[in-house]
Amino acid sequence: MTVTLITGANKGIGFETAKQLLELGHVVYVGARDAERGEKAAAELGTRFVQLDVTDDASVAAALAAIDAEEGRLDVLVNNAGILATEALDGPMALRAFDTNAVGIVRVTEAALPLLRKSSNPNVVNISSSLGSFWAVTNPERPEFGLPLALYAASKSAATMLTVQYAKAHPGIKFNALEPGATATDMTAAFGIGRPVQESARVVVRFATFGPDGPTGTLQDESGELPW
Repeated sequence: MTVTLITGANKGIGFETAKQLLELGHVVYVGARDAERGEKAAAELGTRFVQLDVTDDASVAAALAAIDAEEGRLDVLVNNAGILATEALDGPMALRAFDTNAVGIVRVTEAALPLLRKSSNPNVVNISSSLGSFWAVTNPERPEFGLPLALYAASKSAATMLTVQYAKAHPGIKFNALEPGATATDMTAAFGIGRPVQESARVVVRFATFGPDGPTGTLQDESGELPW
């Protein structure tokens, strides 16, 4: 069976993605910073749980070591954990946003690479955003044009660039960045926007189940590749 780790999977898109991949027969590890919430989510889903704080090197290393001990490999990594970072536009908040949304991808991916290399079809999906697309945020006809989310947008630009660079550095592993679509989650509640989480999770699932000939080094949404 396919072994999958999803970060930030105790709620929102991550939780629903875990549910849908479990239904497809994946062995799913729910990664969550908060152990109580993560264990509750995993119990509700019937998946496995690993405590995983993407901003903590020791936590990340321990989570991947646990998966290694149980499974001996990792087939799919979904870097889903992220924050919106709307509380302030200052140095501390910028550090927090980038540490979670971009550096967190590096921490988890680097720890996961040895396990991914043991897979016959290794696949990494990074949840990015069209807010990280220079084309989208400078286009007055796009909704991203009017959203004042500087730190989120900038950190998602970094997430997308990391995806491209990882794809170039590791041609044997698929790396794709994904715009799941505006989704009604805790993160977007203040804006009152978004479609049901089940719809966005289906987009993530499609990317997480790419075969060996699937694309790599792209930023895509459900309609196809996005301009940078």
